[in-house]
Amino acid sequence: MSLSFPSLRLRRLRQHPVLQSLIRETELNLSDLILPLFIKGKEGKKSPIESMPGHYQIPLSRLADEIEEIVKLGISSVILFGIPSSKDLYGSESYHDHGIIQEAVKKIREVSSDLLIISDLCFCEYTSHGHCGFLSERNGKKDVDNDETLKLLTKQAISHAKAGVDVVAPSGMIDGMVHAIRTGLDNSSFQHIPILSYSVKYHSSLYGPFRFAAEGAPQHGDRSSHQMDPANAKEALREAELDVEEGADMLMVKPAHSFLDVIYRVKEAHPHIPLGAYHTSGEFCMIKAAAAKNWLDEKRAAFEILRGIKRAGADFIITYYTKEIATWATINSLL
Repeated sequence: MSLSFPSLRLRRLRQHPVLQSLIRETELNLSDLILPLFIKGKEGKKSPIESMPGHYQIPLSRLADEIEEIVKLGISSVILFGIPSSKDLYGSESYHDHGIIQEAVKKIREVSSDLLIISDLCFCEYTSHGHCGFLSERNGKKDVDNDETLKLLTKQAISHAKAGVDVVAPSGMIDGMVHAIRTGLDNSSFQHIPILSYSVKYHSSLYGPFRFAAEGAPQHGDRSSHQMDPANAKEALREAELDVEEGADMLMVKPAHSFLDVIYRVKEAHPHIPLGAYHTSGEFCMIKAAAAKNWLDEKRAAFEILRGIKRAGADFIITYYTKEIATWATINSLL
């Protein structure tokens, strides 16, 4: 029998929606998605984030209501970003036992013992200069001091673990961060806490809306000395390999939509290591902006892009569309 047209007709398997579902290669489930939350202040109302439609800075007093809604929607994982009441050169509130994230974790645990809580480990939201660690001067230029920042990251990770987070996620692209955090956690009897490393984080233009949300834009300069050059893909494999060797339990690529090739390469190189991808604020807002102009179908576009990220090799995705996916999935189940 001929293996080409007219005997071979691939459209045969597209004639019925149930048949299409049976042979679908990539499934996007709500359990694959992680919702980012921005926590700011003790009292007051939720404050809309103008740059990110549908998202808010949430005070501790309103956090319980938010978590109850999240749980009802069937969302199982969140990642926390804190906006502190005060900032300094060291980002000291990030590792204070009563810091904004530490208090948020306690509030969440009062509502749900099952929700997976991931804490982002970085300093851009906590430092007065907006950079990802302690700054020192070299050759007349201020830059993140790699090794001093490792000490602070370790303190932050231990403090978050004491508060009750389930996973810590260092995001600063600081050399040696996984090893330092793993050693610190282990020496503090937190051997059970996994590390989700932002192993491949690019110096991207797609973080702008997040910086407004987290109030963590650098006051001078940029982050090109530690975040990766978007032109490089082979370097991503080196970064991921080093993190695996240092003890990372999970890896991440950020951004996601514009780096599908990198997601694919990292997954091919480390098929047995769970891989996440961060669908960034800029990627989210591009869809929102186009949908607001009626230039595309938002729902279809969001599903298509998130499925594409999974198809490239991501096992899970951090996305600002998590709530909407949950709502859309619920609506679809009732139709």
